[in-house]
Amino acid sequence: MRSENLRPRPEDFDYDLKTALSSVVSLSTHIPDDAMTADVLGTERMGNGVVIREGIVVTIGYLVTEAQTVWISSGDMIVPGHVLGYDQATGFGLVQALGKLNLPPLPLGNSDQVKIGDPVVMAGGGGLESAIAAHVVAKQEFAGYWEYLLDEAIFTAPAHPHWGGAGLISAKGELLGIGSLQVEHSDPNGESFDLNMVVPINLLKPILDDLMSIGRAKRAPRPWLGLYTAEIDNQIIVAGIATNGPADSSAIEVGDIIIGVDGNEVGDLASFFRSVWGLGAAGVDVTLDVVREGRIFEVTIPSADRSELLKGPIVH
Repeated sequence: MRSENLRPRPEDFDYDLKTALSSVVSLSTHIPDDAMTADVLGTERMGNGVVIREGIVVTIGYLVTEAQTVWISSGDMIVPGHVLGYDQATGFGLVQALGKLNLPPLPLGNSDQVKIGDPVVMAGGGGLESAIAAHVVAKQEFAGYWEYLLDEAIFTAPAHPHWGGAGLISAKGELLGIGSLQVEHSDPNGESFDLNMVVPINLLKPILDDLMSIGRAKRAPRPWLGLYTAEIDNQIIVAGIATNGPADSSAIEVGDIIIGVDGNEVGDLASFFRSVWGLGAAGVDVTLDVVREGRIFEVTIPSADRSELLKGPIVH
């Protein structure tokens, strides 16, 4: 941890902070070299997770996507784990410990009740030395370049340096969310500082039993294009194309500007994703209006279910 003065003080909390922090574990995973996500996310991934039921750990999905080997550690204890499932829409991943953890589950809080300014603890595996005292600084929409959208993510500061899968713990000692990203923010004075983006735990509750039983949420999969896009000056720019994804065999190219979906104008990532998803379930043809070197033309991409292209525990 960067500085001891960022550590939460047990005497400042009405719950047993040490016990709550013991629910947070470290995770390490190995992904096959030929996995679809290996080039982007690597084959060796490390992060955190939180015990929420006996032997069940919730984490951020990118740590366990396509993982064939999982290790869960806490102090001197290391046990193997098995990926139960992950959900592309929310970003959650679920791991089953294959050995006895002997760690207390952290109760789930109500992330809808979180308010800006609320004191929280952002905790990685490793106890007090891996936790920081933080505050909620924003609750707002978040769009990720990998075709990902949250209607209301939680943002906290100061940022935890090992945010992936870290647990966001409320002033009541309950789990409010799981750390996903570190993002840079600029205040009105032009000063920049880092925030953590946290996936709210309420998004897990409706799909938790599905992930545990069948490895995915019981909902129609969203259409996936395999595009990495950036929002620059109110324009949607194609910044990359997923290898062997649906767009990889289409006419679209890096540098193209997307201005519409199925004839409807889009100007930001959120409207772009919602327009694509609004066309139907995975497998639907998606027609994009594209600008390249001043020329406007259409590109039609047969969408796919992203989970179908991933190695892993998904049961169909």
